[in-house]
Amino acid sequence: MKLADRVLNKDVRAVARLITLVENGDPEALPALKALYPHTGRAYILGVTGAPGAGKSTLVDKLTSAFRSRGQTVGIIAVDPTSPFTGGAILGDRIRMQRHYLDKGVFIRSMATRGHLGGLAVATNDVVHILDAYGMDIILIETVGVGQDEVEIVKTAHTCLVITVPGMGDDIQAIKAGILEIGDIFVVNKADREGADKTVKELEIMLGFNTYPQKSWKPPIYKTIAVKDEGISALVEGIDAHLSYLKDSGELKKRKLNQTEREFLEILQHNLMQQAMAKIGDREALTRLLSKIVNREADPYSLVEEMVKTWFA
Repeated sequence: MKLADRVLNKDVRAVARLITLVENGDPEALPALKALYPHTGRAYILGVTGAPGAGKSTLVDKLTSAFRSRGQTVGIIAVDPTSPFTGGAILGDRIRMQRHYLDKGVFIRSMATRGHLGGLAVATNDVVHILDAYGMDIILIETVGVGQDEVEIVKTAHTCLVITVPGMGDDIQAIKAGILEIGDIFVVNKADREGADKTVKELEIMLGFNTYPQKSWKPPIYKTIAVKDEGISALVEGIDAHLSYLKDSGELKKRKLNQTEREFLEILQHNLMQQAMAKIGDREALTRLLSKIVNREADPYSLVEEMVKTWFA
């Protein structure tokens, strides 16, 4: 059977195999991704982001248990820092989610960033499509935890959870504009620490600076102690409420359209760049072009204009 057919027939090994091909940029993955795409668009995608040490993995573990108790299947994409030695993921998330490995209703995949910025791996979108076609009801994406500019998750997730904890020094510093603006739900985890109420109050003040149109979603703030399973039920209710809002307001359709536009343009950009490099030729040809620019025999603007005109004539 073809790889795509095996994925649609719930073959978990085929899923793992296809994800590996996608991560490695193997051309063999493309026909399978094309075949699977008509079967996507049904999963609810939940992004979990925040600073390192905020307890994202533990929270994802508890949310998974809550969703499974309702009979929902869960796919987990845990984006880990890249190993400087092997280029692979550190796999710290797998240590915290061991109890779900024997559950056939849960699929966990750790992915390395491989130097990609923004908190996600390059192949994250493709892996989401694979798990979606495989039939997962909910796909949880845990970002790498890089800090204030980790906003790429908004391009993929329908709902974004921003996790923070008390006692991280300047709490306002930890929730600067970029990360603040992408949050649909805020979670103050490790709420048994001193300063939890202060962190909640500062978040409320920060969110108060944003003016939300009437009838729009105003991000709620939840306190949790994930390791003790406290506050998880209320958080799940908040997630359900946001999904209902997205559906009732038509916002879900808008988000899917915006996310599809970004994905399409990224694929287009990648393909155009590949074709451009193929037309330029080998490394020597590129070096000759660059030498002309370095020696001021030509400028980069004119060279690119000429190439584009020739290629699209």
